Amino acid sequence: MIQIDNMMPYDNGYDQDEYMMQEEEWDRDLLLDPAWEKQQRKTFTAWCNSHLRKAGVQIENIEEDFRNGLKLMLLLEVISGERLPKPDRGKMRFHKIANVNKALDFITSKGVKLVSIGAEEIVDGNVKMTLGMIWTIILRFAIQDISVEETSAKEGLLLWCQRKTAPYRNVNVQNFHVSWKDGLAFCALIHRHRPDLIDYAKLNKDDALGNLNLAFDIAEKHLDIPKMLDAEDIVNTPKPDERAIMTYVSCFYHAFAGAEQAETAANRICKILGVNQENEKLMEEYERLASELLEWIRRTTPWLENRMSEKTMALMQRKLEDFRDYRRMHKPPKVQEKCQLEINFNTLQTKLRISNRPAFMPSEGKMVSDIASAWQGLEQAEKGFEEWLLTEIRRLQRVDHLAEKFRQKASNHENWATGKEEILTRKDYESASLMEIRALLRKHEAFESDLSAHQDRVEQIAAIAQELNELDYHDVAAVNQRCQSICDVWDQLGTLTQKRREALERTEKLLETVEQLFLEYTKRSAPFNSWLEGAMEDLQDMFIVHTIEEVQSLIAAHDQFKSTLPEADGERQAILGIQQEVQKIFNSYGIHGNLANPYSTISPEEIISKWEKVKKLVPQRDGSLQEELARQHGNERLRRQFAAQANLIGPWIQTRMEEIGRCSLEIGGTLEDQMTQLKQYEHVIVSYKPNIDKLEGDHQLIQESLIFDNKHTNYTMEHIRVGWELLLTTIARTINDIETQILTRDAKGISQEQMHEFRSSFNHFDRKKNGAMDTDDFRACLISMGYDLGEVEFARIMLLVDPNATGVVTFQSFIDFMTRETADTDTSEQVVASFRILAADKPYILIDELRRELPHDQAEYCISRMPPYAGPVAVPGALDYTAFSTALYGESDL
Repeated sequence: MIQIDNMMPYDNGYDQDEYMMQEEEWDRDLLLDPAWEKQQRKTFTAWCNSHLRKAGVQIENIEEDFRNGLKLMLLLEVISGERLPKPDRGKMRFHKIANVNKALDFITSKGVKLVSIGAEEIVDGNVKMTLGMIWTIILRFAIQDISVEETSAKEGLLLWCQRKTAPYRNVNVQNFHVSWKDGLAFCALIHRHRPDLIDYAKLNKDDALGNLNLAFDIAEKHLDIPKMLDAEDIVNTPKPDERAIMTYVSCFYHAFAGAEQAETAANRICKILGVNQENEKLMEEYERLASELLEWIRRTTPWLENRMSEKTMALMQRKLEDFRDYRRMHKPPKVQEKCQLEINFNTLQTKLRISNRPAFMPSEGKMVSDIASAWQGLEQAEKGFEEWLLTEIRRLQRVDHLAEKFRQKASNHENWATGKEEILTRKDYESASLMEIRALLRKHEAFESDLSAHQDRVEQIAAIAQELNELDYHDVAAVNQRCQSICDVWDQLGTLTQKRREALERTEKLLETVEQLFLEYTKRSAPFNSWLEGAMEDLQDMFIVHTIEEVQSLIAAHDQFKSTLPEADGERQAILGIQQEVQKIFNSYGIHGNLANPYSTISPEEIISKWEKVKKLVPQRDGSLQEELARQHGNERLRRQFAAQANLIGPWIQTRMEEIGRCSLEIGGTLEDQMTQLKQYEHVIVSYKPNIDKLEGDHQLIQESLIFDNKHTNYTMEHIRVGWELLLTTIARTINDIETQILTRDAKGISQEQMHEFRSSFNHFDRKKNGAMDTDDFRACLISMGYDLGEVEFARIMLLVDPNATGVVTFQSFIDFMTRETADTDTSEQVVASFRILAADKPYILIDELRRELPHDQAEYCISRMPPYAGPVAVPGALDYTAFSTALYGESDL
């Protein structure tokens, strides 16, 4: 049901009279439109009945049923909720007028200005006035109180419609007439508030009649909005009546506005309950987190307060790792939980205070202060635990290090001592020779040195064992037992060492004389044997020399070596005499043993053999050195012979190059004079070729003798070859350039003075003197000769003189360009004109005419190359001399 509340007169900021003039003044002319009048009759009647039915009354004819004023007064009471003055019950005209006036006065009391509407017209059943009065009532009681975002009445209702239908396709509400013709706007309003009633996606914009009827039927059936409009009238009317549409749409607004108010109230209740539920959830969460955090602190604190040390480093390190895991993984989340717990508690208290709820009081023992106190105890225990852990780890680290050090040193010493007692008790010296006795004594001295060195190690082992006792090492009994065993073995080794030394020294004196002889032999035989081996190696050493000086140096060294041979022979005899003396001692005193020298691997026989070999190699070395000296003298002669020729040929080639260069640059004589001079140079150069060939022969002998350097000349054969080839190329190129200049001069009719001028200009701007001008020098040369050059013109000239874009202009290119610029040249037009004379002004020429007018060779040349004439007056055998002439100058293709 539609409920219209009592409200104060609405003031939108405009003058009330102006507002009513704008919003309520109805156009009398518009009401003359029968379609609009029909729509208003139906809509206004349905609107009135939607309110009158609350009083159990209906109207059928709007202009007739309101004439006596009774139903009009009843309508105003229903829609305003106020009591009007008691109506007159008479049936006379003045009774009716009085009742209508009471209704009009009530309307006026609500701030509505009635324009041109009087009681008499209503009583008389004036349709236009009656409809105008009902529209005024609708405006005041159904539309004026609509307010959306600071807009009201018609604008507010339009804005409300626009906001509600904005998301829907094919809906664009801009007014209260044509925007509603297709029915989609009505369907969108219903779907926006009751999507269960309409499937908007299935609607068709082109089915306006179906859309309108669907919306009207659903509104009447489900929304209690009477059907105030006919779909056919709206569809068939170009512009539906605005007042009828506004009246009907206002019913939607009031219907949905009530639902929105209920939704708002429900939302408010849900919000309040949501706040309570959220607060209760935060309280429960606080209690849970507080309980979990306190339980964790209760379990963790005793673990941190435990100070019972482990026996091994591994167990203590495991304990330290557990503590690090506690600090890195277990505690940080708890710190976050504690912080979050305090934040949640403060947030909860703030929310409760803001929402006027009583403050939260946690369970006993779970206050923030209780948690802080427990946490402080945890921190204190943690601090002491970490300090204790580090101290114990350092102690155990020291103990483990000492224990491991003891084991390593004890193992090393035991390994060293193993077998030493057996060695010290041997009797091997009783049957040993003097050398073996000395060796055993040296070994024994080394053992004594080793034994003395191990004294410190034994003392270190005892000191480590003592420290382990002081540090309360868990396996100290085993350490003490092992240490005692090491000390006992050490004392036994000392006694046996002294006894063995005394026995070895007694035996040594018996064989000391023989020992001295063996040592003397060893001291003298080793360097002498080394000298013999070095001498044999030097006498057989291959040598590669390249100069006489190198060979002479080798001969001098060999002569010096030969001078040392007598002294070496005396040393050989002395060494062999020592061995003979040993033999005499063994024979005289009957010593049994090996005569071999235990200190030397060099036998007397080996010395004798090597000495004989040296005596044979000396004369062989003399012969080889003399042969090499003779060969080097021959090589020196070849070097001097080659150098003498090369030092003449090289400058001669350079001189000829300079002469040719000067000749090509001179501008004093004629080109013929230059050509004559160049031909003379060419003859001289060709005549000089035997000297080059002779030098090549000398160079071949040098190569065959493997001579790689020559200090007598700076010229190599490769230098001479390159210079000679360059000389031949230069003279040939220079002669060709002069010939080309002569041909160009004769063909173009250029005088000798012009050629000299061109040569002078080119030489002046050839700044690098390499026979070519670069682009800038060429531009400067043309400007000096009077050319007015723009960029386009210069680019054209460069295409002529440098078609390959090398960046340089040669003298020949320069001459070709200058001759084209100065000489009188033939053109294709001149040739065509000449052929036209021979052809008697015909556009073609015949074969007989060519053979008659031209020499035989030229005539046959033209006949073989001229294409057939294809013009309009062609005759058999006609030839096209125009195409032939243009092809001669590259202006067309044959």
